[in-house]
Amino acid sequence: MTPTFDRKDGKLVLAHVLFAFAALLAGGVAGLLQGLVRGGMVTLPANIGYYELLTAHGVLMALIFTTYFIIGFLYSGVSHTLGGKLLPTARKLGWTGYAVMSAGTVLGVVMILLGKASVLYTFYAPMKASPWFYVALALVVVGSWLSGFGIFHQYVRWRKLHRGQVSPLFAFMAVVILLLWQIATLGVAAEVVVQLIPWSFGWVDSVNVVLSRTLFWYFGHPLVYFWLLPAYICWYVVIPKIIGGKIFSDALARLAFILFLLFSIPVGFHHQLMEPGIGGFWKFLQVVLTFMVIVPSLMTAFSMFATFEMNGRAKGAKGLFGWLRVLPWKDVRFFAPFMGMLVFIPAGAGGIINASNQMNAVVHNTLWVTGHFHLTVATSVALTFFGIVYWLIPAVTGRVLTPRLNRLGIVQTLVWCVGMLFMSGPMHLVGLMGSPRRTAYTTYGDHPDAILWMPYHVAMAIGGTILFAGVLLIVGNVIALLRAPKGETSFPIGEVAETAEPTPRYLERWSVWIGIAVALILFAYTVPLIDMFQSTVTSPGWVTW
Repeated sequence: MTPTFDRKDGKLVLAHVLFAFAALLAGGVAGLLQGLVRGGMVTLPANIGYYELLTAHGVLMALIFTTYFIIGFLYSGVSHTLGGKLLPTARKLGWTGYAVMSAGTVLGVVMILLGKASVLYTFYAPMKASPWFYVALALVVVGSWLSGFGIFHQYVRWRKLHRGQVSPLFAFMAVVILLLWQIATLGVAAEVVVQLIPWSFGWVDSVNVVLSRTLFWYFGHPLVYFWLLPAYICWYVVIPKIIGGKIFSDALARLAFILFLLFSIPVGFHHQLMEPGIGGFWKFLQVVLTFMVIVPSLMTAFSMFATFEMNGRAKGAKGLFGWLRVLPWKDVRFFAPFMGMLVFIPAGAGGIINASNQMNAVVHNTLWVTGHFHLTVATSVALTFFGIVYWLIPAVTGRVLTPRLNRLGIVQTLVWCVGMLFMSGPMHLVGLMGSPRRTAYTTYGDHPDAILWMPYHVAMAIGGTILFAGVLLIVGNVIALLRAPKGETSFPIGEVAETAEPTPRYLERWSVWIGIAVALILFAYTVPLIDMFQSTVTSPGWVTW
């Protein structure tokens, strides 16, 4: 019999997961309306603005859903692998972080719905929201820091009690993710607290726009890996257990995560290639560092397919693709994350295009970028998170996944994939034709180019409608999981293959890796930031809605 998950820890995990899916549902409603408006299918009442919906959709789904789910997921794995239960201090920090984040989320959503913060989830200056919206964002960040401190506390205590031992892989990966998050959010915290809050309260008259956007994108690109790396935990650690195989290499997995920590932060300028005020050399440098991030992604792809290959050979599979036949295709815990893996292949290719100076000039600020975003986060990451739910909720609540819920999960996964095909595909295509992102329905005075774009926008609206059905299905499945028959569900943690090389101790020398990460950040940002601080080009606030 597998021991039941600690009940107190389970409540903390479940609180985060349920809040995440409440945000997903609310953000899904906003996204559905937004897509229908953009496709010219509906007209909003005069008291609801398109950009309010766009901001609510981005904040709730890209920031709130992901952050809550990730923290809940990481706490579950840390509790399970580092002693079987959280230390009182770690659990207290988790609940405190949850409370602070929730207060910030509620305040932020209220400001958006009141029409005082239609600045999109990137909250770019010089568009100016209510100061309370920026206060809300600060609370979300601070709450996430407190939760991260709880996991660090649990990890440090485990290391002290197990000197000379390599920490569990899940816990190691959780620490890397939260280190990345803590370092990256320093930028957006500085932007919000030092620049945007005083400016929006009227304590200062203007804001340094280039500095503001640079601080945002210092955070904005590592944010992508904050979303993606928990999915990688599932792929590396959980999927091998679910398919009945072994982890290909513990050392390779840890090295890949260390490389993400080093190279995912000092790359924000590749989001600012079209902006003035930043020297060409520094943009070039950060593009080079961006391409370095491709290396651990390829390492991950190699590791995953090696795991599948070893599993297939152990079960008697023959031929080049024989391993495909022995994978558990009818198990949603595998099927949903695997579909996320497949989608990440074109999603990653799109990211290479976005990061390339010349090709980025073609797609910059077009719907191509939005399509890429929806393939990476809204498909690869979201499908993996959905797959996790089908074992995580049963594991922490003492219930079991029924065959009926498993089938409903397969259906939901397929619905999501079809919806994203209809939405993200046209986004990529019409983006290549020049259709801009972040704009409401318009035919630009019946310009021929804009008229040509409209069928694609209609297809996107159809895809968005299908995706909303997928949102309703996953929310319904989550509710059903809470009512599933009682029983014991194991927390799936894979074992490392016997043939794998031992894990080098230097991979857990945190002072070395954090030191290198800081050095890379200082090298990439110090001179450009000095130039920005010296700039006298500032802007007052603008409210365009």
